[in-house]
Amino acid sequence: MKWIEPKKYMKKLELTEFPQPDLIRLKYPVLLCHGYGGFSMLVSPSPIHESCMRLRGHGIEAFAPNIVPYATVEIRAEQWAEVIEKISSKYGYEKFNVVAHSMGGLDMRYAISKLGIANSVASLTTIAAPHKGTSLAEIVLTAPLTVKEKLGELFDWFGESIYPGGKSDAVAAVEQLTREYVTQEFNPSHPDDKLVEYFSYSAAVGKGTKHPLNPIYKLQNQLIYHREGVNDSFVGIESAKWGEHLGTLSLSHLEQIEIQVNKERKPLVENLWRDLAMNLRDRGF
Repeated sequence: MKWIEPKKYMKKLELTEFPQPDLIRLKYPVLLCHGYGGFSMLVSPSPIHESCMRLRGHGIEAFAPNIVPYATVEIRAEQWAEVIEKISSKYGYEKFNVVAHSMGGLDMRYAISKLGIANSVASLTTIAAPHKGTSLAEIVLTAPLTVKEKLGELFDWFGESIYPGGKSDAVAAVEQLTREYVTQEFNPSHPDDKLVEYFSYSAAVGKGTKHPLNPIYKLQNQLIYHREGVNDSFVGIESAKWGEHLGTLSLSHLEQIEIQVNKERKPLVENLWRDLAMNLRDRGF
């Protein structure tokens, strides 16, 4: 039997003086906006629920509501604007720090530009948002028409089943994520607002990097790589840059919102959300 030195054993039991997360005091609350898709809602109250609770653990007033998961930017943006009105009315907030993941970034840029909510948004931080589109959308749209229609019907049915409050249109939403649409139609007609500070994170894993990726997403990661270069298995690095670029994460698209994260990579997720909050704090938001 191996002898364990008492001092070494007791060292492991030694208490930390302040075991709770550090408080991060922000001027404005945080609204977390999720992207396209809703299957994560089967195992979580919302796609960004875990990250929201992580921010609350730092003493930050944060919200991660749900909207229709498979719909066009216009429909989703209207719902985010309604969410802001509801939360503002309930708690008396004047402004929000909006953090938007993936398609949520386009939703919020639309809402700020077209729906008159700029006065309610102090900052917009996007994480792996397709600001210049994604070739993954183009790949999906090359599927045979019958397959595309059936998948669209399935996603629309699922989306409206888990979120009856909105009309789904999965295929139309994907069409709005192509590089041609975003760069030639969306971006020119949705300029940034001077009242809002814009920040962004990009991400890269898999091919062309040293960072691991779930094998399920290996093929799409490689397909995007051959069209756009390194990516997070959904969005390329260059596409994700908007406003002030805060850095490139070594996290996959789903790991960024704490889905399919193994124990070894948890610290990377913790660092992302802490650094994001610290940036807002240091900028006076």
